[in-house]
Amino acid sequence: MKYVDFKKFTDENGAQPIYLFEGEEAYFREKGEQLLKSRFLQEPTLDYVSYDGATLKGDGIQTLVDALQSFPFISEKRFVRVTEFYPSEKDYEAYLKPIFENPPQSGLLMIINAAKPKTGSVSLAKKPNITYVDCGKSDEETIKKWIYITCKREGIYADGVTSGKLAEYCNFDMSRISKETEKLLSYCKAENAERLTDEIVDMLVYPDMEYKIFELANAISRKNYSAFVRIADELMLKGFNEHSLLSSLAAYFRGIYETSLMRGDDKAVAIALGIKEYAARKNREQAAKFGKDEIYRLYNATYGAISDVKCGKMTPPAAFKWVTARLFFGKS
Repeated sequence: MKYVDFKKFTDENGAQPIYLFEGEEAYFREKGEQLLKSRFLQEPTLDYVSYDGATLKGDGIQTLVDALQSFPFISEKRFVRVTEFYPSEKDYEAYLKPIFENPPQSGLLMIINAAKPKTGSVSLAKKPNITYVDCGKSDEETIKKWIYITCKREGIYADGVTSGKLAEYCNFDMSRISKETEKLLSYCKAENAERLTDEIVDMLVYPDMEYKIFELANAISRKNYSAFVRIADELMLKGFNEHSLLSSLAAYFRGIYETSLMRGDDKAVAIALGIKEYAARKNREQAAKFGKDEIYRLYNATYGAISDVKCGKMTPPAAFKWVTARLFFGKS
């Protein structure tokens, strides 16, 4: 199941004997573990043990098995946690198969892996009595669903548009989204607001710097000089200078140009370029607004100005003014 469905599953089904939290999103892995511990672990000092999977090889795996088969002292379950655990098929058959096929009712095993099974490792997700929780990087719709569900639990309504704005402002970083959602819910409760609105998000959540660069480029595509100046001034107040703004714009134009040359769906492009899926989609949208030739011109203008700064031909402020003139008025 996806992580966003995990709390509901736990509410309805209670404790399961074996969990596998698998995926690169650390926030999901940590929150999944915290939920189980808060529900079913009363005495962590006596009833909780943790192992580093890299140290469990061969006979060492028996240590984990013995711990899981021990009875809890006070808690409902004896908690055994193991991280980055990728046993071979041979080790599974020799040590783990009995506890997977007939898990002890007094134990709860949490396997927390950031990656998929390594070459030569057994696929634990396919073994019996496993509750598999997908903690991979979520797509836009999954994150919007998480925001919607989290708000709904607190009696606050958040529609898809507002949820999407919050996700974009946070650059789809779940750790930040969680913190900002908590802050927004506190505000809504204090103000007796039953709905999370775009206005509340705009007031309380400052967009991630990558999103602000996207807005800066969007102002260029619309030839909105006043918006460009306003956003650039905001970024200057947040620690940017003329040189870092030029560097960020050059990197952004290079990214959307590379995206415009790629074929395949958003997921395929994201994998090929090593970026998030939503970023691939946004880059394509921006590329369509500019056109390939215009993107190339914009990149050359910003990169050329950066080169002139490095060579001492222009100061960063002069280079930024020169680029701005080229971008909006087509002249130096």
